[in-house]
Amino acid sequence: MNRLAYLFSLSIPISIGIALHFRQEWSWLTLVYTFGFLPFLELFLLPEKSNPKPNEDQVLLRSRYYDLVLWAMVPIQYGIIVKFLHIVSTVPLKTHELAGLIFSVGIGCGVLGINVAHELGHRKSKIERVLARILLLSTLYWQFYIEHNQGHHRNVSTQKDPESSRLNEPLYYFWIRAIRDATRNAIHLAPFEMGFAFLIELTLLLVIQQIYGGISLIAFMGSSLIGVLLLQSVNYIEHYGLTRKLLAEGSYEKVLPCHSWNADHPLSRMVLFELSRHSDHHAHATRKYQILRSFESSPQLPSGYPGMILLALLPPLWFRVMNPHLQSELMRLKA
Repeated sequence: MNRLAYLFSLSIPISIGIALHFRQEWSWLTLVYTFGFLPFLELFLLPEKSNPKPNEDQVLLRSRYYDLVLWAMVPIQYGIIVKFLHIVSTVPLKTHELAGLIFSVGIGCGVLGINVAHELGHRKSKIERVLARILLLSTLYWQFYIEHNQGHHRNVSTQKDPESSRLNEPLYYFWIRAIRDATRNAIHLAPFEMGFAFLIELTLLLVIQQIYGGISLIAFMGSSLIGVLLLQSVNYIEHYGLTRKLLAEGSYEKVLPCHSWNADHPLSRMVLFELSRHSDHHAHATRKYQILRSFESSPQLPSGYPGMILLALLPPLWFRVMNPHLQSELMRLKA
């Protein structure tokens, strides 16, 4: 993908900025843009399956441009949070304005906060891993860093993984199970870091309460929750119904591209820094976003992430579409 294409990821914070500035009906802009405009456009755009050529990988990895675009999301995310808190505490907002801003900033928490933290959390650089934690703090979900890297990648597409959705499991049940069990796993995997994380998050909440007041605190927590639910909705569509075989010795088969859903739809790829090329990410967790590849040996989602999340919000329709599609893709991969 052209390097400038990743600047399209700025469309999310720009839409949030417009919502915060103009408010009124514009407060809902990011929600309409993300789950209305983007999935509508992706209905007419073909998946882009081209991969970097073998001799291009090192060139792409040496370019600082791809890192700078990613790093820029950290101050942008915190700038949005501070502006949001200031507006809620100083501007008399109508109920529908406040609700719209909570959803708009909440989408930012998922896309800028957790998604970018996900990419940075897989980096070898200690500074980038610290930035990942800082971003996760902005949506009160530090435990993702621990459970995702130490648990999810090891147990993906097995019964041991709370963030792999089961066949015929409704999204709303998955939200509860994933958040509850992922938090438990994180506490078990890193009790001292989780204790520190809870302390830092509590301190942040107290600071917000003192500076901006109770309404701003509730609004911030609401946006954080939306960001977490957006993350878990993405987890839901990325692994729905896919399982790894349990081997005779009691361990599971190696994680392969066929154990995660892939989506090559260009708008999802640009906005989410190639998160939708999830099959390659799980097969090669440390591979940076700009060199992730598409495999024919991975199951393909019928739409990009925004459209698939909308579908998942309607479980009967989701099962009607995805269960036959799952069987069709599994048969294709076996052929």
